[in-house]
Amino acid sequence: SSSVVGVAAAPCTKTAARGRVRSVSVFTGAPVREAIARGDADFIPIFLSDIPSLFTSGQVALDVALLQVSPPDRHGYCTLGTSIDAALAASQSARLVIAEINEQMPRTHGNTLVPFARLDRVVHTSHPLHVHPTREPTPVEHAIGAHVAALVEDGATLQMGIGAIPDAVLRRLGQKLELGVHTEMFSDGLVDLIATGAVTNRQKAIHRGRIVTSFVAGSPVVYDFVHDNPLVEFHPCDRTNDTTLIRMNPKVTAINSAIEVDLSGQVVADSIGFSIYSGIGGQMDFIRGAALSEGGLPIIALPSTADQGRASRIVMSVRTGAGVVTTRGHVHWVVTEYGAVNLFGCSLRQRAERLIAIAHPDVRGELQREFAEIRHVVLSTAVPSTD
Repeated sequence: SSSVVGVAAAPCTKTAARGRVRSVSVFTGAPVREAIARGDADFIPIFLSDIPSLFTSGQVALDVALLQVSPPDRHGYCTLGTSIDAALAASQSARLVIAEINEQMPRTHGNTLVPFARLDRVVHTSHPLHVHPTREPTPVEHAIGAHVAALVEDGATLQMGIGAIPDAVLRRLGQKLELGVHTEMFSDGLVDLIATGAVTNRQKAIHRGRIVTSFVAGSPVVYDFVHDNPLVEFHPCDRTNDTTLIRMNPKVTAINSAIEVDLSGQVVADSIGFSIYSGIGGQMDFIRGAALSEGGLPIIALPSTADQGRASRIVMSVRTGAGVVTTRGHVHWVVTEYGAVNLFGCSLRQRAERLIAIAHPDVRGELQREFAEIRHVVLSTAVPSTD
């Protein structure tokens, strides 16, 4: 038998389960990542927006769905709490639904309801939700945050992920006006921004006046914030990440990360060479949705180096085996601690010049030489404008 798992630690990836249960993952965290590397688990490259259809179409036939839900209300409805994503589709498609009713799971608004009668087996528990660890952004991440925040306009509709770079951006948006949020997920950083009054959601074209998300992860701060809060609407990821809906909102500013970007603008985000690191997720859903939005800004933000400065993330070509998530035809803005450049409409030569300008200074000369050798074009040594 097989199991489809997400980013949580999966017991079925442990050595004791080998040969009996095989994990099939659409997005990986450390335990599943290690199992895939050992050959003990499988990985499906797929857009986040497409995952629910795997279940509803029957392509992945679910025998059992394991859910964690909030306690039923007086009308007999539980909610899926902090994670709707593909869980709603799973609950509607599986032959058997087993639910953990956690007294500490927040009750959430939106398309989150699961009738208690739909639950075939239940287990009652009471324990705190998993806390996603956070850390203070580094000086490099603060610099990236400042460059990204400078691009964000009043009235923008935000999409961001989780981590130090999104947090560094959000800290700098408190003086903006009339921001909206339509994202696949958010964390504590957005709660702090909302407290400043900068987020009103009044300029949005759909779900006006509401924050839209598919799941949240963080500390009790964000879990307490979403509990019974009608300001926040949770929806399945085939709605939050539907490009045709994303583009309807004004100035969609999509802030996503990457592992490496080559000089043509190809963005690697799910793998390090042949090693699967995370997943495709919703990056392309929002990068394209932002590009189609009136005044939208698709942004890829990453430090210029990795491995404590020993490896450049701006590279002549992607590593052998690496997966391109955002193509060079879809990429627009790329931001590092050295600045922000827009690649849209630029030739290969212009892209290389702009990306080298925001690469680490120690590798710029080498990148220029590599490009000249392969493309037979000598790049300008003048640093192009990064605005």
